[in-house]
Amino acid sequence: MRLDLTDMLYSLSFALDSVETELLGVDTGHGKRVACLSLWMGKEAGFREEELRDFVGCCILHDNALTEFIHEELLKEPDLLKQRYSMADADPMIMNNRHSVIGERNIRLLPFHTDVKNIILYHHENADGTGPMKKRAGETGLKSQILHLADMADMRSRIGAMTEEEFESLSKWIQSQSGRMFSETAVRLFQQAIDFEKICNLRGEGVLVCLQGELQTKVRDYSDREIHDIAGLFARIVDYKSEFTQAHSLGVAAKAEQMAHYYGFDPEKTLRFYFAGAMHDIGKLVVSNDILEKAGKLTDEEFAEMKNHASATYHILSGIKEISDIIVWASNHHEKLNGTGYPRGLSAEDLSFEERLMACIDIYQALTEKRPYKDGMPHEKAIFIMQDMAGKGEIDEKIVNDMDSAMSERGAR
Repeated sequence: MRLDLTDMLYSLSFALDSVETELLGVDTGHGKRVACLSLWMGKEAGFREEELRDFVGCCILHDNALTEFIHEELLKEPDLLKQRYSMADADPMIMNNRHSVIGERNIRLLPFHTDVKNIILYHHENADGTGPMKKRAGETGLKSQILHLADMADMRSRIGAMTEEEFESLSKWIQSQSGRMFSETAVRLFQQAIDFEKICNLRGEGVLVCLQGELQTKVRDYSDREIHDIAGLFARIVDYKSEFTQAHSLGVAAKAEQMAHYYGFDPEKTLRFYFAGAMHDIGKLVVSNDILEKAGKLTDEEFAEMKNHASATYHILSGIKEISDIIVWASNHHEKLNGTGYPRGLSAEDLSFEERLMACIDIYQALTEKRPYKDGMPHEKAIFIMQDMAGKGEIDEKIVNDMDSAMSERGAR
């Protein structure tokens, strides 16, 4: 399957930024700003184009494990499910250690073409050894040191709306931390590569324009295994955002693949349909956990925000080249044949077979999966509910019957 991985990461960074904003309180765009600062310093350091491309990918994904870290904390303290969990509840040293370890493990799933080992693992280490893993500058690589400085600079200051006076103050603070928080080399690279004129390019959507202008992206062919790993990483980030929807995206992806085989899709289309299933709820990363985890009925305003996740899925994926079919299959999974679905209110004549199938798979997965507030339904009950929905003209009756055949115990034999 052909894909531009860097281009994909740029698009998905919008969703990751939403998580960081909700959990860390940083301004929207944190990941892209950190990536751009790091890119400028990496160019100053003489990194090759391929190295820079992979380095930028790591920078965008440097906080990819925040949702998984919270999941770990909730497993240790189930009572936290009853209240709004905040990153303020976590010990900073433990949080920085664990999300760096998990993030490093996750990043190894991605098919980078240069050595990215330990970039994320050590991105919270201080030059003087006072970081969570007690590693000194001589024990961490230059890319980790650059990422650490860029990350802390953006966390400390509102770089996306910075005045020249504030930039001077930030520069003095970075210099004061040379040999302490930051390596001398990273500080020197910041001073040589970045001035206020460049910082002004990081305002609003300018940061994405800056990244795209500074670094050429590249479409490549990826193997089935690599596409499964890419899709699986982002599905896991989505699923771990809320305890209530754990494993939903991966479940939809697995059943999308199963039904693709049932209908005889060719291998390429099967892979693309799996990818769509894994990514169908990526828009939920922009929805507040207060809404995702509300056990009671949503208010009209809350339901309107929840419905926005389908539009957000379209918005996030639409910036990725080579996947126009996947975008449609993924983002229309809440549309109904009778026009009562969302976000676009499409009807039968507007919806392809693949869109109808993805909608049915999503419903089946939601009904049969276990969540903290309910047990998963048995197959027969889920199919009964879906047949009732088909009778009301909401979903495709033939697909429901085919899923009954494919996913029941008799169909598995």
